[in-house]
Amino acid sequence: MFYWLLKWIFLGPLLKAIFRPWAEGTENVPQEGAAILASNHLSYSDWLFMPLMIPRRVTFVAKAEYFTTPGLKGWLQKAFFSGAGQVPIDRSSGTAAAGAIATGLRILSKGELFGIYPEGTRSPDGRLYRGKTGIARMALEAKVPVIPLAVIGTNVVAPPGKIYGRYAHPGVRFGRPLDFSRYEGMEDDRYVLRSITDEIMYEIMLLSGQEYVDMYAAKAKEEAQREAKEARAEAKAEAREAKEAEAREAREAKQAKEANQANQANQAKARADVKQAAAQPEPLEPEAGDPPSR
Repeated sequence: MFYWLLKWIFLGPLLKAIFRPWAEGTENVPQEGAAILASNHLSYSDWLFMPLMIPRRVTFVAKAEYFTTPGLKGWLQKAFFSGAGQVPIDRSSGTAAAGAIATGLRILSKGELFGIYPEGTRSPDGRLYRGKTGIARMALEAKVPVIPLAVIGTNVVAPPGKIYGRYAHPGVRFGRPLDFSRYEGMEDDRYVLRSITDEIMYEIMLLSGQEYVDMYAAKAKEEAQREAKEARAEAKAEAREAKEAEAREAREAKQAKEANQANQANQAKARADVKQAAAQPEPLEPEAGDPPSR
């Protein structure tokens, strides 16, 4: 109930009035029956804008921590995420990946739409990264079509690491349903799963116009963080070296100044000595024939 209140009365109309999002290919989403909506992931706001474009409910998985935090804050957080169409990952299957698949299969078994980001995390730089094969396993086990889609411009409205960026009109392009029934019974073949996942990512790439990177987004983030850490360390080392060089130059300048002052003092003393010596009368020498003084 809360989902529909957010979508049609409270949050949805507000987002539409402010940002005026657009959509293409909504006719590709079935009016009924289970299907997987596979999207690129640019921003935390993706799950807000995409469901607004279609009349049906879309359910995503979210971290279990959003639903288990104690206290009033935890209750409000759980109520919001539950009402916004998110469910906690089922951890009974072990890993988070297996839990996401188990949760997705449960939702699909009810004939609902399940939203998933095959990249597994937000793109760190706006490019499209390699998809994880969990979506392929889910599609084969649930025997449902996959609707590729692309969110566009949400990273302008809400860039990674920021609550808000700048004003834009985000949009969503829904592609034609992908049928993988030809691979039925092959959900344990990792080559088949990779082939299906790559096909889905290719369709998302065509819809989004993003540059594709054959690397997992999580690994790209790790490399970016490592490079940033190395850059910070290098900048810190350069700053330290610059500070040491500045201190060394200051010492050398001080030593040069002191040496110059000492040299000037010595020269002044020498001139004073010469001047003093010149001021003293020279002793008279006796002329020839004068008797020596006694």
